[in-house]
Amino acid sequence: MFLELRNLHVKYGNVEALHGIDIRVDEGEIVTILGANGAGKTTTLMSISGLVKPSEGGVFFRDEPLHKLHSHEVVARGITQSPEGRRVFGTLSVLENLYLGAFTCRDKARVERTLGWIFELFPRLEERRGQLAGTLSGGEQQMLAIGRALMGDPKVLLLDEPSLGLAPILVKSIFDTVRTINQSGVTVVLVEQNARAALKLATRGYVMEVGRVVMEDSAASLLANPEVQAAYLGGGGE
Repeated sequence: MFLELRNLHVKYGNVEALHGIDIRVDEGEIVTILGANGAGKTTTLMSISGLVKPSEGGVFFRDEPLHKLHSHEVVARGITQSPEGRRVFGTLSVLENLYLGAFTCRDKARVERTLGWIFELFPRLEERRGQLAGTLSGGEQQMLAIGRALMGDPKVLLLDEPSLGLAPILVKSIFDTVRTINQSGVTVVLVEQNARAALKLATRGYVMEVGRVVMEDSAASLLANPEVQAAYLGGGGE
């Protein structure tokens, strides 16, 4: 098994955020996780990243228990995250932000190769390489957040709400780039409030409600599902 969450429970104090979820991600897939605010989607990604620890169950990558590792060790295994809200370092330059994403990599030549690839994916970042990240537009900051995650040369990229707050034309550009990243060999786990765009991009999807997985299917089947349409797609139709 490539990446698997098994009977994962997560608590914040006495409040249980995840109630025994099971999710699997196969190598090469784009898997999307859908759900309303508070469903547990971000907690799921943070559990994979090692930023929150389960109270029961676990996260396994190629059968290694990730939940027993520190978050920087998870990054070193090839799992990186672009967080909700971008979280770029505003007082550092674009280039400095990107290099921070490569903190686990000791091979300088490899880092520079990865940087070159990111500049191919996001030419705007190369144009702005010396600019302070805090002065970038929202779309440019999202490109930077994804680029920073890619600097870790991941096998799995976790994306938390990459289209949030962006104009439709930028959303299309970001999603096209995610497809390109996936086609390069990176497995993607996508949490996204734009359910229609996410399902058109993904291989498979999971629907979460209040800390539980309530539906799992191929992305095409979820896109056509009347319940999913009513809840997340504005009643269906194109």
